[in-house]
Amino acid sequence: MSTSLPNPLITRRRALQFLGIGAAAAALAGCAPTASGGPAAGAAGLNGADPTDFSFASWSLTEESAKPALEGTLSSYEKAKGVAVKRTAFPYNEYINQLMLQVTGGQFTGAAHVDVAWLGSLAATGKLQDVSALASGRGYTSSALQAATFDGVQYALPWTIGAIGLIANSETLGKAGLSADAFPTTVDEFEKALVSLKGLGGGLIPYAASTKAAQLKDILIWMQTFGSPLVDGDTITIGDDASVEAVAWYKGLYDQGLIAADVDRFDARSLFAQGRAAMYDDAPVGRGAVTKESPDANLATKLAPVSRPVLKKGDTPRALVWGGAIAVVNGTGAATAGDFAQYATSDLDAILADYAMRGLPPATTEALSSSEVASDAFGAQFSERITATASSNPLWKFTAYSQIESAIADRVQAVLIGSASPKDAMKQAGEAAQKLVG
Repeated sequence: MSTSLPNPLITRRRALQFLGIGAAAAALAGCAPTASGGPAAGAAGLNGADPTDFSFASWSLTEESAKPALEGTLSSYEKAKGVAVKRTAFPYNEYINQLMLQVTGGQFTGAAHVDVAWLGSLAATGKLQDVSALASGRGYTSSALQAATFDGVQYALPWTIGAIGLIANSETLGKAGLSADAFPTTVDEFEKALVSLKGLGGGLIPYAASTKAAQLKDILIWMQTFGSPLVDGDTITIGDDASVEAVAWYKGLYDQGLIAADVDRFDARSLFAQGRAAMYDDAPVGRGAVTKESPDANLATKLAPVSRPVLKKGDTPRALVWGGAIAVVNGTGAATAGDFAQYATSDLDAILADYAMRGLPPATTEALSSSEVASDAFGAQFSERITATASSNPLWKFTAYSQIESAIADRVQAVLIGSASPKDAMKQAGEAAQKLVG
């Protein structure tokens, strides 16, 4: 499912510079030990030792739809082990920078919930433990383990592994004569479908695609759909004909009102939940958010994951691997943090309790084959139509990936607002990204 993620050798200082937090982090890191690019010393897991208090960080603790499930998992572990877990939380869009600051400054040790896309950046601090010993014999799928691996090191235990793809409202599709079971296959057919949806009137946004810089990384999957590899070796290919064509097409959707201005993932969920958008891009985690916010008590039965259209018939639909994992940051409480990471991600009871509340795809074979997961129609459709052809973002192999994505997003936004042509903007985006690669 995911591709290999080689890690270029990089110093901690360079990683921080790339992340745009160099000055502040460097100040915090002044008393921190020198980091290397490899895993930190230490052995995660109790190994017969008594459990101790530890810290756990997660962006999901700031999200109303996800927090109850995490609190349930944490409380169960605290009760079973007789320990206290200190919660650390930052909103998703701020999380990686804030976590990096605290890890680098030695202010955070313990278990950290991580987006698998961040493993390279965090690994560059030299403070993540190799948790391969904890992964052994726990039943994780090979693809899930690979998603939480960087540069051949198991830097985290996979927790929820899936993809980001298109989620539609089947009832709204039906009003426009469309069906989730016979969804448009090609980009041209998709655009015609969006026009039909717009024709329903009432201010309906056919496709609540990301147009704010914070989530404009979604354009990358459309660039791949149009044929851009994004990366060739260590060369950024953005600026090639395919990426220009993709952004020009996206601008065309914008100008026709088929996508809307100033939308990020959270806006899209809200618009979709309120019935103001027919479809949007999300991971399975979005199900809980939109159904909880929606005034439509039956929205859950109308959610329809659909395959992303392709440029020409016969192409493979593109989707981006998405997933959460738990890493262990060396230091106080790390041994118990490793034990907790293993419990949260591979204990069947813990997984199913979490699944009942969040509905996120688990990472072990045992959980995936359980009746609770296997009988979930939404989960099964998402897996079949989206996750089955998902691949990792090739930019993740660069420690500066978040800055690269920001540089690209800024230039795509310039196209959307009409201040730059797709060709010029993507040429500039590619050049800016290449400088960050070094």
